[in-house]
Amino acid sequence: MEKDNKIINGQEIAEIIKKEISSEVQEFIKTGRNPPGVAVILVGDDVASQTYVRMKENAAKTVGINLQKFTYKSDVSQNEIIQIIEQLNVREDIDGIIVQLPLPPHLDKQKILLTVSHEKDVDGFNPINMGSVALKGHTPLFIPCTPKGCIEILKREGISIDGKHAVVVGRSNIVGIPLSLLLIKENATVTICHSQTKDIDKIVATGDLVFAAVGIPCMIKEDWVKPGAICIDVGINSVPDPKNPGRNRLVGDFDFENVKKVAGKITPVPRGVGPMTVAMLLRNTLDSAIRKRK
Repeated sequence: MEKDNKIINGQEIAEIIKKEISSEVQEFIKTGRNPPGVAVILVGDDVASQTYVRMKENAAKTVGINLQKFTYKSDVSQNEIIQIIEQLNVREDIDGIIVQLPLPPHLDKQKILLTVSHEKDVDGFNPINMGSVALKGHTPLFIPCTPKGCIEILKREGISIDGKHAVVVGRSNIVGIPLSLLLIKENATVTICHSQTKDIDKIVATGDLVFAAVGIPCMIKEDWVKPGAICIDVGINSVPDPKNPGRNRLVGDFDFENVKKVAGKITPVPRGVGPMTVAMLLRNTLDSAIRKRK
């Protein structure tokens, strides 16, 4: 099948990055240290969370990073989760800690995330790291994985950010806000759109770079997008598959098949930003291990 040059294959880029990380891990081990280690805390039986953790396990194994999984039933006490995080914070063999979200409603997500040391916060959610993303002249220990993956996709594809107008649709702490800050640091002019934005279609249509991170299936239509714009789809939504009754398929926040007609380049869902998020998690873990050794 002929390759569609408009489609940015995040899976392929992520595989290249993982090979680079694997090589660096081997060099790291040759210095006499144990492999980098990351701990994942998984609470409850959410199917999606279990799938994401399994993806992280497989990816970590591929590059030689030691992933340790700590699983708990959904009725676990907050005290127990905080205690394990505090233990992991001081363990020398653990370079990164991930709390898989979402958590059951009886747990205080913010308090639990804040318990993770900012020096092991490989997800980049700690306010200390997020604040360093925001402040000019500051370098965070960790950048949130999905926004970091979005920037890396553009750089690997040779797409210039400098001086471009970037429109970010979505203002979450996990993607929209940190991504906007990273784009500003890359000298883009940034507009953030959200649920209260008026004439959102007209604003999106001014973007040279458009990032969708709202979780609404196929929200951004063909006539919303400036011809030639670069479209990065962070959304991942499960919708009924018309070709397979009774089954679902994954789609993004862009109306992919139609937007592709006018876009300069576009990431698909799946095989777009998702694999890059995992690759950046591995990158953050290795960087943490190297930094600790220095």
